[in-house]
Amino acid sequence: MSQGNCGYIKVGFGFIAVVATALLLIAPGCEKSAPLPESDSAIGTGPGEGGSARLRVGVMPKLVGIPFFNATEVGAEEAGRELGIGVNFDGPAVNDVQRQVEMLESWIAQKYDAIAVAPNDPDAIVPVLEKARKRGMKVVTWDADASPAARDFFVNQCTIESIAKTLMDVMAEGAGEDANYIIITGSLTAANQNMWMGAMEQYRQEKYPNMTNLSETPKVSEEDLALATQVMTDCLKTYPDLDGVFAITSVALPGAAEALRKAGAADKVFLTGLTTPNDLKGYVEDGTVKRFVLWNPVDLGYLAVHVAAAAAKGELQAGSVQSFKAGRLGEVKVEGDVVVLGDPIIFDASNINQYDF
Repeated sequence: MSQGNCGYIKVGFGFIAVVATALLLIAPGCEKSAPLPESDSAIGTGPGEGGSARLRVGVMPKLVGIPFFNATEVGAEEAGRELGIGVNFDGPAVNDVQRQVEMLESWIAQKYDAIAVAPNDPDAIVPVLEKARKRGMKVVTWDADASPAARDFFVNQCTIESIAKTLMDVMAEGAGEDANYIIITGSLTAANQNMWMGAMEQYRQEKYPNMTNLSETPKVSEEDLALATQVMTDCLKTYPDLDGVFAITSVALPGAAEALRKAGAADKVFLTGLTTPNDLKGYVEDGTVKRFVLWNPVDLGYLAVHVAAAAAKGELQAGSVQSFKAGRLGEVKVEGDVVVLGDPIIFDASNINQYDF
């Protein structure tokens, strides 16, 4: 339905705004969502309110339109089809927590059975998550967490420690155990990135005490490819003794790789971080990036929907199990109220063509 058709019907000589409840309920049709079967017409009716309607889960990334979250959408919709539930995957166009809050308020009004959100800010999003839970919705965070008191489960791609260890080990192998490095992050309020950096520093002190972070404050790319390229370009000029760079978001790493390629500095500065294989294949092929790290984002979106659905059905309760069967993923680990996808993957020229996401 186009935006122009969402609110007006032509009658006689003019247009009359329709304020009918039915149109209020179908307004989300102006946004993209996974297709629902014809029989699932009772919007707002969950298993506990009639029993016949399909479960509906809203899945919100930090932002839409970037390869990483596009891949999670593929997994989320796969899980929705497999489970026979309605999945609406949508989010803001930029990493804006206030826009996330506005969209979540709409989902609460529509009485979704569960929401799964990747928060842009772990604190600012808490009130709307608490509101959703008070309305009887199950709340799952994924990719990044919020306050545990405001959600039922957190779907973690990997443990914080495993990501930190893998990144630091890759840097030590590539730039040396006495490397001077900087970190480019996405946002200073991104909870997952802040936790990774804290764990990276702790592991560095224990394992690589001769490594040096040249900037205590991470450089910020705001999930903007052009900005990430500019930040990397500036760092190459600002730090003449730079040996390595961590770019720890799926947008920051390809942006930094482009700057490194243009500067012809790949033999001097070792670049690694987190992004999707499809975004970095060209840079790996020409030697700009030797090794980098990620998990499978398709599987992450898939698992987030499985957890949200199981929680909504009452099949998964925090602290009650140590593993959880999630479709084709099989048994996944549950640590209290945290469901863990698995271990990080290291990508390089030997394996990058085996992946398509």
